[in-house]
Amino acid sequence: MDERERTRRPGGRSARVGAQVHQAVTDLIGERGYGNFTVGDVAARAKVADSSIYRRWGSLEALLGDVALTRLNAQSPMPDTGSLAGDLRTYAAQVAREITGPDGPAVLHLAVALSGGGRQGLLAGAGLRAERTRQLQAMLDRAHDRGEPVLDALDVLDHILAPMYIRVLFGVVPLTPDYIDGLVDRML
Repeated sequence: MDERERTRRPGGRSARVGAQVHQAVTDLIGERGYGNFTVGDVAARAKVADSSIYRRWGSLEALLGDVALTRLNAQSPMPDTGSLAGDLRTYAAQVAREITGPDGPAVLHLAVALSGGGRQGLLAGAGLRAERTRQLQAMLDRAHDRGEPVLDALDVLDHILAPMYIRVLFGVVPLTPDYIDGLVDRML
């Protein structure tokens, strides 16, 4: 077997299976809520074997963390507009679109659930938060390197993300562009 055959391709069957499994998880969370389905349910919905899920992710919680992080990275990548205000406005608008979109509440509920469920859930939730915090801090560090105000990721969580998450989780007033810009303005 030569090197090309051993190298895992980013597309093909593996990518299709990953996408099917991720969509199955998102659908099941939307229909049943977190904690109300098994790896077997995901496998049946995705039309793959349970063993494929265990081999790739190891546990349901690790899969759930991967689904949440993958969606966040795809839908809300960290922007680089050249200014802290621009980055924060763009990021906040992306997050607002993601959490209010068709699968947004399900993914948001998943992230919250991973924060408080069992050892595997806590590990998956911690991994999700650590990676997103690292990405957010890199964006803030770029701003600092340009001579802009020093902020840390918890500032953004406390003053921009948390209010949006609370509004979505409790079904309070829509996340309008004016509201989102106001959150960024107050923080800056």
